[in-house]
Amino acid sequence: MTSPTDQEAAIALLRERIRDVPGHPNPDVVFKDITPLLADPVAFGHLVELLADVCVRLGATKIVGVEARGFILGAPVAVRARVGFVPARKAGKLPGPVLSRPYDLAYGSGVIELKDDALAPHDRVLVIDDVLASGGTAEAVLHLIRATGATVAGLAVLLELGFLDGRARLEPTLAGAALHALMSV
Repeated sequence: MTSPTDQEAAIALLRERIRDVPGHPNPDVVFKDITPLLADPVAFGHLVELLADVCVRLGATKIVGVEARGFILGAPVAVRARVGFVPARKAGKLPGPVLSRPYDLAYGSGVIELKDDALAPHDRVLVIDDVLASGGTAEAVLHLIRATGATVAGLAVLLELGFLDGRARLEPTLAGAALHALMSV
């Protein structure tokens, strides 16, 4: 997919496959359900290609996928881009020594962890997640990556919820690294 027309058509298909679920996980949230997109092999294939293009363009050597939908998106992108995949998980899910960082969500808080030996100083890392909302989880993951000595190449998401202002929150933490959203609402 190299032409802008092909990319526009692919993004239009992705947009059609995202369903709004009002009131999940609480009454004030409209959840962006990507399961219809994942169930469509053509749409999912386009998504993997688009994100793999970002990975290659940024010169990433590793992808960090954020639990849980970042795993679903990041792992096939890593295979397609021929780079390693590292999961960033909720607290208590990874064995052995980990680096931990608390974060706040639009509707709660948590702790995210990364294996302390998963990345090396020579790695350029692309973080992949499905949605950029308030930016709390992504901010925590970016701090963890830098704590390993690796370089943050960027953050790529399927969908940015612009009204939650996550991009503004992340600008200082990104420190010039790329932020790429395939689509925004």
